[in-house]
Amino acid sequence: MGSVQSPERLRAEIDEIRREPLSCAGVRTSKEGDEFGDKLGLRPAGAMVDEGNSEDRLVCVTSGLSYLGRAIVNRLLLRGYSVRLVITKEEEAREEELRETESWGPRNNGISVVVVEKLSDAEGLSEAFNGCSCVLHTAAFIDPAGLSGYTKSMAEIEAKTCENVMVACARTASVRNCVLTSSLLACIWRDTSQGDLSTIVNHHCRSDESVCLDKKLWYALGKLRAEKAAWRIAHQQIRRFKLVTICPALITGPQFSLKNPTPTIAYLKGFQEMFADGLLATVDVHRLAEAHVGVLEAMNKGSAFGRYVCFDRVIRRQDEAEILAGETGMQMNPPALGDDASGRNHLFRFELSNVKLSGLLSRTQRCSDPCHVN
Repeated sequence: MGSVQSPERLRAEIDEIRREPLSCAGVRTSKEGDEFGDKLGLRPAGAMVDEGNSEDRLVCVTSGLSYLGRAIVNRLLLRGYSVRLVITKEEEAREEELRETESWGPRNNGISVVVVEKLSDAEGLSEAFNGCSCVLHTAAFIDPAGLSGYTKSMAEIEAKTCENVMVACARTASVRNCVLTSSLLACIWRDTSQGDLSTIVNHHCRSDESVCLDKKLWYALGKLRAEKAAWRIAHQQIRRFKLVTICPALITGPQFSLKNPTPTIAYLKGFQEMFADGLLATVDVHRLAEAHVGVLEAMNKGSAFGRYVCFDRVIRRQDEAEILAGETGMQMNPPALGDDASGRNHLFRFELSNVKLSGLLSRTQRCSDPCHVN
């Protein structure tokens, strides 16, 4: 949907969306838009109606139209939650994504949508979050130039946006919990010249900003700085909310390189080094969505805290690396490992571990196929 449309066209689009599993409500900031909103039942963030849900069952998802966001929304609906999507006006204009709602579960009235000008507006975000007990900030960004990449300026925008989201969470009385989607890249890029560097890479590990800058790993830098900002705000605010971060590996799934191109290509910068060190890992988008909901439910029980690493496969074989490269359509030549093409005799420098997440999901008994340690 766009902001400049005839009332008839806008009404037709809303009706079409409502015939699908997604029930849409949004914001118009212009006077013309407000008139449309009155006629169509669309309301600004500060004037939301009672959606008939208890706060514990109403969850807010930012970037809910993203590849990961849609999977999370589907899982939340299937678990009986009601979902409020916060999208920007730029996201609202991508009609094809709004129409991809067939996979979002059978509930027609489980979703409401709030459109904000931009995610940098903490006050507008606070109004959008009002009434929700938890915010899932999936931190999904696209390349504004339409190119397949992630620039240094995007890293700065990601960190600032995350900070504003956290400020909005702190300002919103109903918000008790926040789950931030970070990245495994915020854990693995460390200064390997240090002699006492642990060979186990887990939730305790943090990437080094200087390494990210030197190697121009902007996606890793953006996720690292966003996480740092989130924890700083969560601890500094007078009205503290509980924050948990999930650090997933490369997100894969159906057509992942086409539907999630910017994060995919940006994640794989440094592909050869990650593979050679045993740090190249993937996670299926649906499994990652299950992990988000599992962590959310554990937070409600008071048993989730800190950071969690999430992956379901570590790429250790030459042929697996070549297949992954082919799936992305990128020209990536994995280095030869060991004595044969499989790399079976190669001694990897590091080992990934997500024992903490596996234990949490096992205890909640919610995730039917949890992430595991390879």
